[in-house]
Amino acid sequence: MCIPQENKYPNKTLLQITSSNYTLFYRIFQFIGLLLICSVYYWIINYRGGFSLTKAKLIPNWHPIFMTIVLIYLFANAILHYRSFRDTKRNLKYQHAIFFGCIIIILTIAGIATLGSKRFRPLFTNPAIPNLYSLHSWLGIITMAMLLLQFASGFWIYLYPTVAAQYREIMMPYHVFFGVSSFVLAIASGGLGFCEKMIFSLYREYEQFPGEGIIGNCIGLLCIFYGVLVVYMVTKPEFKRCPAPEYQPLI
Repeated sequence: MCIPQENKYPNKTLLQITSSNYTLFYRIFQFIGLLLICSVYYWIINYRGGFSLTKAKLIPNWHPIFMTIVLIYLFANAILHYRSFRDTKRNLKYQHAIFFGCIIIILTIAGIATLGSKRFRPLFTNPAIPNLYSLHSWLGIITMAMLLLQFASGFWIYLYPTVAAQYREIMMPYHVFFGVSSFVLAIASGGLGFCEKMIFSLYREYEQFPGEGIIGNCIGLLCIFYGVLVVYMVTKPEFKRCPAPEYQPLI
C-alpha cells in the first residue's frame, strides 16, 4: 500500500485517513527535530560556554550543533522529501540531490573544523585528546563515507541520462536500504557523541546526576526517538509515495 491517488478512491475516505495520518506524523517529526536542535543549543549555551571562532575552548562546540542540524535533522528531511511533497519525478530527483549535496558540503566543513581543532586542545586538555580513536568517531567516518557513496551512485544511476530505466528500478531497493542505514548510523553516532561529551566534560561528577548530565541523557534519548520515528515513516507501506500523473502538496 501507499498514499493513495484521489482518482482511485472516489469517496476519498482512505485518501483522507492516510493523508491525515501522515500529516500528523510529519508535524510530530518536525517538532521533535526542531526541539532536538534547540535542546543542543540550550545545552551548549548554558553548560558549555557557547560558541566562538576565536576562543580555543569554545571552538569544538560547533561540532555537536552542526552535526545535529545537518547529519540528523536535514538528513531526515532529505529522506522524507519524496513522501512529503508532490512534484514531477524529475524535479523531486533534483531537489533530493541538491539536498544531499548541501548536506555533504556542510559535513565536510564541519569535519575539517573538528579535526583542525586538535591544535587547540593542549590549551584546555592535558594531555591533548587524540582524534579518531572512539567508536563515535568511527561511526561518524563510516556514515560520511556511506553518504558520499550514496550521493555518487545515486547521481550516476538516477540523474545520468544514459542509464537504462530497468537498472534504476533494480537499484532502487538498495538505494533506499543504504540511505536508511546511513541515517541509522548517524543517529547511533550522535547518541554516542552526546554520551562521550558528557563523560569527557563531567568525569566522576557524571555519576552524581548533575543537571548537565540529565540534559545530555535526555538529548541522547530524544535523538534516538527521532531516528525511530523517521525510520517508521520511511518504512511504513501506507506512507509510500504512489506514482501519479500530477503531484499535489500533501502537507
